[in-house]
Amino acid sequence: YPFSAIVGQERVKMSLLLNAVDPRLGGVLIIGPKGSGKSTIVRALREILPSIERVKGCEFNCNPRDTNLCPSCRERLIKDGSLPSERMPMRIVELPLSASEDRLLGTLDVEKALREGVKTLASGLLAEANQNILYIDEVNLLPEYLVNCILDPAASGWNVVQREGVSLAHPARFTLVASMNPEEGDLRPQILDRFALSVRMENIEDPKMRSEIVHRNMTFEEDPATFRKDYE
Repeated sequence: YPFSAIVGQERVKMSLLLNAVDPRLGGVLIIGPKGSGKSTIVRALREILPSIERVKGCEFNCNPRDTNLCPSCRERLIKDGSLPSERMPMRIVELPLSASEDRLLGTLDVEKALREGVKTLASGLLAEANQNILYIDEVNLLPEYLVNCILDPAASGWNVVQREGVSLAHPARFTLVASMNPEEGDLRPQILDRFALSVRMENIEDPKMRSEIVHRNMTFEEDPATFRKDYE
């Protein structure tokens, strides 16, 4: 669904756009009841996000202009004197509530260990989220162990993984975007502090606006391609 086709919710849209322009702002927490379109707005942002510069071939999305690099990029920089770069569209990496700690942080690459006898770490969601957006829907329902895994990287910009005697630190500078329904529980103060902006979904009471929302949704479902072109 196109971002420009969303009716109302100007404060929510503005907060997301501000963080897309300057990720250093510190993220957004969107608060609203179930079915208010929180995740729809966030996912619609994907297509209008700017591009990022990354080291070509780096699984941790290292920024070639940053001094904070993963071990592999540091070795390449020392060896070659420069790093090949490429531009990629900024991504929204979603963290499922059912995700494991290994999926979030990274874990031992079992396939490579069995095939080559080499202990290496497979990257997790925090590696994918570096220079991108990490989105958590229903963040207040996120298990405590996953909350603890996010707090340190969100504050320091680094993810440190230690598995089976292998240790690795890589940049994890992501924009944290989350949504929650306050009726389903509160958010721990430790993670609430990680959001620079908090914005509530507006209750749209105007009959004309409500009618327009229904009309646009039906039009989108009938012919998504034409609808998207109309709002391009």
